[in-house]
Amino acid sequence: MSNVLSAVAWPYANGPRHIGHVAGFGVPSDVFSRYMRMAGHDVLMVSGTDEHGTPILIAADEAGLTPQELVDRNHRLIAEDLCALGLTYDLYTRTTTRNHHAVVQELFLGVYENGYFVEQTAYGAISPSTGRTLPDRYIEGTCPICGADGARGDQCDNCGNQLDPHDLINPKSKINGETPEFVETQHFFLDLPALAEALAAWLDEREKTGLWRPNVIRFSQNILKEIRPRAMTRDIDWGIAVPLEGWRENPTKKLYVWFDAVIGYLSASIEWARRSGKPDAWREWWNDPEALSYYFMGKDNITFHSQIWPAELLAYAGKGAKGGSPREYGELNLPTEVVSSEFLTMEGRKFSSSKKVVIYVRDLLARYQADAFRYFVAAAGPETNDSDFTWAEFVRRTNDELVAGWGNLVNRTANLIAKNFGEIPPRGELTDQDRAVLDLVEDAFATVGGLIAQHRQKHAIGEAMRAVGEVNRYLADTEPWKLAKDPADAVRMGTILHVAAQCVADLNLVLSPFLPFSANEVDKVFGGAGEIAPMPRIEEVDDLDGGPGYPVITGDYSTAPAWRRRPITAGTPVAKPTPIFTKLDPSVVEEELARLGQ
Repeated sequence: MSNVLSAVAWPYANGPRHIGHVAGFGVPSDVFSRYMRMAGHDVLMVSGTDEHGTPILIAADEAGLTPQELVDRNHRLIAEDLCALGLTYDLYTRTTTRNHHAVVQELFLGVYENGYFVEQTAYGAISPSTGRTLPDRYIEGTCPICGADGARGDQCDNCGNQLDPHDLINPKSKINGETPEFVETQHFFLDLPALAEALAAWLDEREKTGLWRPNVIRFSQNILKEIRPRAMTRDIDWGIAVPLEGWRENPTKKLYVWFDAVIGYLSASIEWARRSGKPDAWREWWNDPEALSYYFMGKDNITFHSQIWPAELLAYAGKGAKGGSPREYGELNLPTEVVSSEFLTMEGRKFSSSKKVVIYVRDLLARYQADAFRYFVAAAGPETNDSDFTWAEFVRRTNDELVAGWGNLVNRTANLIAKNFGEIPPRGELTDQDRAVLDLVEDAFATVGGLIAQHRQKHAIGEAMRAVGEVNRYLADTEPWKLAKDPADAVRMGTILHVAAQCVADLNLVLSPFLPFSANEVDKVFGGAGEIAPMPRIEEVDDLDGGPGYPVITGDYSTAPAWRRRPITAGTPVAKPTPIFTKLDPSVVEEELARLGQ
């Protein structure tokens, strides 16, 4: 068994998150983490709210708030939404903690002392109307390399090359459409060319494993072709101070938000360890070369996790062309895999809060079951290709698959047992048909678990639902309801229903990483405590280093059962159930499209 780090993308605090965000990082990381815990691994799932950068200043101005007031509000909203989705973070924190600032500054100093930060004059993009620095991603134009329109100031998604805003042809601000002014300014640049050979060797090694999704490994290797130093400081007054004399005291020079955000995986792990009372426990996931680490995000963040973050780690360890040695954190593990999802669109259009092509997580959960959405993401989400969320497909999958498939099997089995026995009946002699369905369902543990471990969740839930269909077919073929008429058939009827109940119990465990809320309800139906899928909680905490308090997501997930068959017990009471899943009226489609103005 291994120590497994689930490093989950940090939601940005400029507003609440919509379903497109959590489809890429939230649900897939939780399914994986839940499964890996049940498979016996020691999982540390960490993330938090990303709260620095110019977009926060812009959103705060629009809301009439200070940046701190805005991120306080949005951090709480985002944490509550992620908790309501059942995402089992060991710690979900934020980047405005004093712990995070200290960890980021330690990483900076390690990289700096090893010689991988170089001070250069650069062109900074300034908004003419506000005088404020524009972040790279808020500037778009034509790519100077491939000629594609819509290239961002940090990279071109069409050709994958790293860019600077000053390179773009006809650059425009995404905020208000104005042409930015470019002024000379001093910044620290991460010397990526000095780390290119080490990065290439690491990516080639990752490719040989055959585990990375092809789109991720190809994109990651492509961005090395035009590698060059990249600015890691910004002209801004909202962020983390540069920990050097002459820079620390400068209120308008801060570390680049993307330098500080990716370090959050480490700082959150350190905060978790400190809060657990074992301050060095994080090292089991970061310093042990046998530990595994998986980073979950959308494809627009690949470059930061397969180039910038590994480069920072290599530079801190002194593994580049300039040599060097690590400071107090030691040599830190590079990602085992960058698990990047594609984009989710909505009714054929890109998500856009300003154009009201959006549904926020909070609004969705106010009207629909969390597991219905989790099921949609697993079965039809943007795992390896862009996918489209439509209300018609959401209703169809909920009704035809969740309700008519899994929900029907649970309710039919429980109703027959409750009506005819009131408890799980004893098992008599098994027929070949009984053994076949029991074996098929037990095999699902290995099949589905193996697919989840390989980040093939769409295939995994497909296999689980295929097994559900086979058990429904078993009941249809054996027709136990017909055996209730003759007392002489009671033993055979009890055996069939015992077999069906065992299959339901098994499949409930297999589906629990995908459908944790309903897994607990199904467990209750068949006499369990309803605690097979542990849930996260919001906890109010004090800053460890004297700053203001804040909410975190945490939880005790050690009660999750092992990933294997648990024999059911004859005599366990079974009452008449109520439906686990809510069938959706077709009118939902028109109602939701009307909310979108369609």
